[in-house]
Amino acid sequence: MIVITGKNYQSALEERNHEKILFPEYGKTRDELKTFVSSLTGEEVLVTASLELIDMLLAHFRGEDNVLVYSDTGKSLTFKEAFELRKYLDFDLRGGDFKGEEKVSVLFVEGKTDSKFFKAAYKKVFGFTESRTRGNSRNVPKALKPIETLFDKDNYELIVREGTYLAIIPSEGNSGVVRNLGNFLRAMDVFDFNVDKIGVAIDIDEDEERVIQSITGKLSSFASERQGENFQVGETVVVPLLIGTRIKLGPCIEWEKPTVEDFMLAILSGSRAFKSLERAINILCVDLGRKLKPKEVIYLAMAAQKFWGNLEGFYEMMIMRTPKWKVEKVLKRARLYEKMEELF
Repeated sequence: MIVITGKNYQSALEERNHEKILFPEYGKTRDELKTFVSSLTGEEVLVTASLELIDMLLAHFRGEDNVLVYSDTGKSLTFKEAFELRKYLDFDLRGGDFKGEEKVSVLFVEGKTDSKFFKAAYKKVFGFTESRTRGNSRNVPKALKPIETLFDKDNYELIVREGTYLAIIPSEGNSGVVRNLGNFLRAMDVFDFNVDKIGVAIDIDEDEERVIQSITGKLSSFASERQGENFQVGETVVVPLLIGTRIKLGPCIEWEKPTVEDFMLAILSGSRAFKSLERAINILCVDLGRKLKPKEVIYLAMAAQKFWGNLEGFYEMMIMRTPKWKVEKVLKRARLYEKMEELF
């Protein structure tokens, strides 16, 4: 199966000898689209501007030989790459004019709490603000137009400082961060757009070298160069933000591996709210016969603050209520401050 989209589809069709279908998708119901997809053999060349139809084709045809061609550049994605771009980044595979003058960076993080942590830290320490002002729609730079719908959902963040935009995107764990990095770089190549920097925030579960190897392995299919601790891919700098500093959390709190929860506890520690919890933590540690996990302590802190929202909202609230110097101190101790600064 070959799917062609974009404005220059005629030239893309001339290069291919398969059965060609210029599909008149407008006015078709979802059931009609499903019936049409079921009738295909997989040997066709199909021209379409329907994102709904493209989604159905990506789900129906999974073989490695199936490709989506963006006719404006003549470059292609495998259906696997296109499917992941749709599933994880809600990427608009129809293409368009994505070149703008704005300075834009993307930060891929492991999960929803990480997203809120980094968003709040950027706002508190570096002076970023929401890209949407009260009563107005969100202002999205051209380079982020293909994933614009992400930013109307919870936990996908878009913030700005003096004309520099930063998109913060949760990615379902370490492997998801690396996957999104590779797919986004492929999308930039195929759809001919660019962001200035891409940050990848990853927990060091085992050792730092293994994390770097996972990044270099993903970048091996691109023309990339190592530049100190960073990587250069075309005009884009890839910045690893490795979460790997051990933070002592006290004798009753268990430390297993570096996570954002450690940073939150370090930010909370010493505050009036946290001091009131110390006796309860010690009693629970004795009663349970074990140390408490960092996330368990955070839930205790939420209850003490009478915060009945979700964990992500609590992270953002507490960081914004914490003095700037204290958040900055934790980021510097974790060797994240300089790397975060590099993204803008």
